[in-house]
Amino acid sequence: MITKFDSLYAGHVDLDNVGYGGTPINARLYDNAHLATALEKAQAMAVLMDGLGYNAFWMAEHHFQREGTECIPNVLMMALHLTHVTRNLKIGCGFNIAPMWHPLRLAEDYAMADILSGGRVIFGLGRGYHTREVETFGSPLLDQTANRELFEEQTDIIFKAFNEESFSHKG
Repeated sequence: MITKFDSLYAGHVDLDNVGYGGTPINARLYDNAHLATALEKAQAMAVLMDGLGYNAFWMAEHHFQREGTECIPNVLMMALHLTHVTRNLKIGCGFNIAPMWHPLRLAEDYAMADILSGGRVIFGLGRGYHTREVETFGSPLLDQTANRELFEEQTDIIFKAFNEESFSHKG
């Protein structure tokens, strides 16, 4: 029997003129104030889900999404905030895009969030798939081999940082 329920919110805002005959997604450009409503929505959903006994609320990290979808650029920071406005809900970060982060900084930030949230922030890691995000942060995406190699090296470093007091790495 299913006993735990999770939900994903990718971070969209209220969109107007949608559907088959609506404004094409690439023609939508919302202002910062409207894009910031995604953060308010995330908080409202998390508080409601916590009250209803959900297990976890997942969000997605995305950058430069002026079209109004996937508008949460720092899911770890948002997750930590949400753990302070909820009581029991776990907050999943699906996913932090490794090539856009320094691996030790990401590991350290998660360790800090783990302590401050009482263990309610769930770590998630991905390679990325939007060139305007990954390439803008100075990492490879179009070169999938370089992206995969960087991701694998960063994952190795992050897990060493999570599991070892001291380590060395040669990359």
